[in-house]
Amino acid sequence: MLKLFGGDKPDHPLADPKEARKILDGMPAEDPLRALEELGHWLESVLSVDGFKPEYRVQLVLMIDEAAQGHARKLQREYLSTPHLSKFQENRMWTAMHDFHRRSGSAFCACMDLQAAGQKGADALKSSLPLLTVRALRAQAAQMKWKYLRYGPFDRAIWAMITKIYVFAANRGYARTKAVVYPGVPGESSPELEFLRAVMLAASSPDGLLPLEIELAERLIAHFSESFTFAENRRPDVAYWMDLATGQPPLRLARPPQYAPTLRFFGAGKAAQELGNLIRIVKSTNAVPSNVGLGGIYEPDVVLNVLDHLALYWSPRPPERQALRHRFKSRVSVTRGFDGVRAVFDSSASTEVASAEIESWVVENVSSGGFGASIPQIRGEWLGIGCLLGLQPEGGDNWIVGLIRRFNRDSPQQGTVGIQTLAKTALSVKLKLRSGQAVTRRDADTGILLNPSDDASEALVLLRPGVLVAGQNIDIERNGKRYLMLSAELMERGEDYELMRFRQMKWEPGG
Repeated sequence: MLKLFGGDKPDHPLADPKEARKILDGMPAEDPLRALEELGHWLESVLSVDGFKPEYRVQLVLMIDEAAQGHARKLQREYLSTPHLSKFQENRMWTAMHDFHRRSGSAFCACMDLQAAGQKGADALKSSLPLLTVRALRAQAAQMKWKYLRYGPFDRAIWAMITKIYVFAANRGYARTKAVVYPGVPGESSPELEFLRAVMLAASSPDGLLPLEIELAERLIAHFSESFTFAENRRPDVAYWMDLATGQPPLRLARPPQYAPTLRFFGAGKAAQELGNLIRIVKSTNAVPSNVGLGGIYEPDVVLNVLDHLALYWSPRPPERQALRHRFKSRVSVTRGFDGVRAVFDSSASTEVASAEIESWVVENVSSGGFGASIPQIRGEWLGIGCLLGLQPEGGDNWIVGLIRRFNRDSPQQGTVGIQTLAKTALSVKLKLRSGQAVTRRDADTGILLNPSDDASEALVLLRPGVLVAGQNIDIERNGKRYLMLSAELMERGEDYELMRFRQMKWEPGG
């Protein structure tokens, strides 16, 4: 328990500015996780101890948050770039990042409250309100982003706080006042821009993106944020709305909401055209312009996937479902991954899927292109966007092949998924690699031929990653016939599979 001694300073290690700077600069650079945990505790202690003058308390909160930025960037890079974190590692890193943003968001809100409550000495904080509000909104939005990275479960209280902070700034007339967010970092922001970044990320369907893609989407949204539209009245170029009085997430403008003075409408505005220009530049140059700050160097194809996704959801008319969905309740057996899917289409008894590896999900709705399902009990940490599935409807003997396109956790152990159907029939086939005109002696691997057809001019085949090099062809045999598969295009890549499109040619006798 910290005690106060006689005088005008609290008995706190950060009460002296020089000592505070020494402590903050001494955070372990080689261990960003521990540094963030320690800085989070310092934030809480600065807020909980009496005796600090309001201006110095705010100064300390700003200093602690600034000291954390380098550690947070380093830990986030490690989290997003390490392919196979253990559950323990992933949970520690995620918790450290999420909890620091939660603590810093609360700290900045507490600093704003000091000024709003009119405490003695708080008038000196008035000029700091735009900066405090920008950082408060950024911290709250960062909490939400880390929820996206795990696909939930989501805390509606975060949205309520984001809205409350923005309304506070708007009511006091400084929502568009800009401030330099961090010393030495180029660029300014305002409460309204930070609010728009948060709602545009929510509107951009992050539940359909991989974690790294969510990070790229957030940075692209920041890049275009000055061009977004934000209005009190409905306009032709807006596709989303929210009610500031409810604190609910933004909604798509499928039909006009009932009028209320607290309604706000927003959309990409001029950013939609700028986004289209960037897509054309990346495609034509096979490079991302240096003025687009993505926090790292990424393959152009990776960035293009995110750009195309954003273009879809930033259109004034967001994407409609390609097929009507019908409510339908039924059980479905599920196996996962390349090996799990291959096994159910392989006639060899030795490749049967163990019953312990098959899960039972509940189909909620169906369409011609896929279906939505709920997961009563999430087992393991394999679930994610792009996961390959084999699915067998209850009572049927056929298996279909699908990919997870959307994922949301309703609770830590329950969730919902949107599944795209890739094939209603499939066949496990042996592949032989070709080297020029000759067939190599060894089997390349086993592939999964989707919707097999003897007469089709094209074929889709699922392979293990790295089986083929670019442009390489394969031979397959099925039903006593031999086919030459000319490599045409890599359609999709997952953690344990590649989906290839081939031109299919049947070998004729003597050919």
